[in-house]
Formats: sequence, C-alpha cells, structure tokens
Amino acid sequence: MKIIFACVHNAGRSQMAAAFFNALVERKEDEAVSAGTQPGERVHPEVLIAMNELGIDLSNAKPQLLTAELVRNAGLLVTMGCGEACPYVSGLKRQDWPLPDPKGKSIEEVRKIREEIRIRVQALINALHEAKV
Repeated sequence: MKIIFACVHNAGRSQMAAAFFNALVERKEDEAVSAGTQPGERVHPEVLIAMNELGIDLSNAKPQLLTAELVRNAGLLVTMGCGEACPYVSGLKRQDWPLPDPKGKSIEEVRKIREEIRIRVQALINALHEAKV
C-alpha cells in the first residue's frame, strides 16, 4: 500500500513520518511518500539533526508539492496537524495526526515530536500488517 504523509511545508513532520515508515516496514509492497500543500525550500535543520541522531539521513530529502499524480494509487493520506490547510483527496482514506510543527523548536522539543511520530508510524505499520494477515 502506498501511504502519503502530508503537512503544509513538507519540511518536518511528514518527512520524519515517511522516513520512519520506509525504514520500519517489512513488506516491500508498502511505501510512504511525503508531500505538502505549500512545500518549503528544504527540510528544517532541527529535523535533520533529530533524525540523524537515529541514523536516518534526510539531507537529500526535498519538500515536494502534493499533486494528483503523487496520490494516484495511494491507499491512505495521513495529514499532520495542519488544520484547515490540510489537503483533502476525494476517495482516499484519511487520518489526521494532530502534531506540532517542529520548525524553530528546541532539539528537545523536536525529539519529543519525532518520538510521537515514530510511535504512530509503528502503530500504523502494525495495523496494516494485521489487516493483511
């Protein structure tokens, strides 16, 4: 299943979620992509640091626009605390994870957000696995 993680700037939460999903998922047919409704220039520096602490390098990740082409064949859209700016894609199942934006936060705060995302991603992977067994 293809999962889209989306936030407004695609420079923090959704980048972490997609990276965790792709690192933790065992089924090769499952994949995650991240995107945003107003993509930023680059991944937030504090997010790069927090993810590097776990051996996940996002230095080459580039925020991208959420497009109809990108969501084609996706099974789930996970929006991440972007409120009214969160995208809606007709016919696509959606979950919203109300998470704070890590931009400009202390590294301690970013680590807390990172860990919440990791817990949620692992729970999502577990749920997908149980549904397919």
